Amino acid sequence: MAENDFADLKGKVALITGASSGLGAHFSQVLAARGCTVVLLARREQALQALADEIENAGGKALVLATDVTQLPALTASFDSVLTQLGALDIVINNAGVARGAAFLDATDTDTADVFAVNQTAVWRVGQLACQQMQQAGKGGSIINIASVLGERVVKGLASYSTTKAAVIHMTKAMALEMAQYNIRVNAIAPGYCDTEINHEYLQSDSGQSMIKRRIPMRRVAQLHELDGALLLLASQQSSYITGGIIPVDGGYMVGP
Repeated sequence: MAENDFADLKGKVALITGASSGLGAHFSQVLAARGCTVVLLARREQALQALADEIENAGGKALVLATDVTQLPALTASFDSVLTQLGALDIVINNAGVARGAAFLDATDTDTADVFAVNQTAVWRVGQLACQQMQQAGKGGSIINIASVLGERVVKGLASYSTTKAAVIHMTKAMALEMAQYNIRVNAIAPGYCDTEINHEYLQSDSGQSMIKRRIPMRRVAQLHELDGALLLLASQQSSYITGGIIPVDGGYMVGP
């Protein structure tokens, strides 16, 4: 790795929620390749272990913590475990998320509560625990919340998801305002459509293909590696004076028709 590498994160400790698949798994691999010890946090232990093995076989370092982010005692114990085994976190990718497709009038209390528990309450709790740990360690850090373009530009049938992602965007700004005094930067990436486990079926459907052509100026969805630039910018000291920012990575969706 060159000394002038854009984002040399060697020696940093990064926790990624929702790390068992999709964006979380990809982000974990990207950060590990840049020198981070990555803490893989999600419910599916087998998938996490497979990812950890892949990272370690490539020369990286990974710690598996099978944890349900909606369960505060388990989440708190995981943060304590990181502190004991690796020291205070430097980077947190607050990525865990779920979606339940339903029209607003038809959305059930159970599905809506599930979406809010993961996408909003858990993001708050992870952010709070991370900031507390970083503040007590006195060395600052970077929190990267994973929002969505749907947090600013809604579509039919995803009211609960869009609402929670709008909350993440505003939460990011509120956290940034209060944490700046501790040199803890809080920013968000707002991805557009990526072909991941959470929306693969929709994107392959006729309606999904139609949406891509009508609503995304670049007329395609993102490849996962196309989020790497924003991720590495916000995780590294290259963004030492950036906090409270929301970076869309969306192929022009936010400015599209």
